Amino acid sequence: MSLKKSFSADGKTCNVVFNVNPTAASGAQNVYLVGEFNDWDKTATPMKKAADGSFSVKKQLDVNRQYQFRYCLDGVAWINDWKADAYIRSELANDDNSVVDTTVPATTKKSTAKKTASKK
Repeated sequence: MSLKKSFSADGKTCNVVFNVNPTAASGAQNVYLVGEFNDWDKTATPMKKAADGSFSVKKQLDVNRQYQFRYCLDGVAWINDWKADAYIRSELANDDNSVVDTTVPATTKKSTAKKTASKK
């Protein structure tokens, strides 16, 4: 499991690659990314299955937000990301939700400001 983030040059969006490794996928045929960014729709964001049995999907998110999410395996099992930025107690279930934090790091903010200043 992993979250890989990259920020746009203008600092307005964050591309996040969500990955479920083969062990966590537990032989699932389908894995979906489900969270606040897709109104918790269980089928809105299918993940692509790789030959090794892992699943991944890239999602563009607004910056400076925290999004709750989980993975849904074959429409029945729910799992969290073991390497999420944080975990928040779910209001609907007796479980936690994973959190991805898209806050722009200070170093990215500085380099974006320098690029903008040099264009003037």
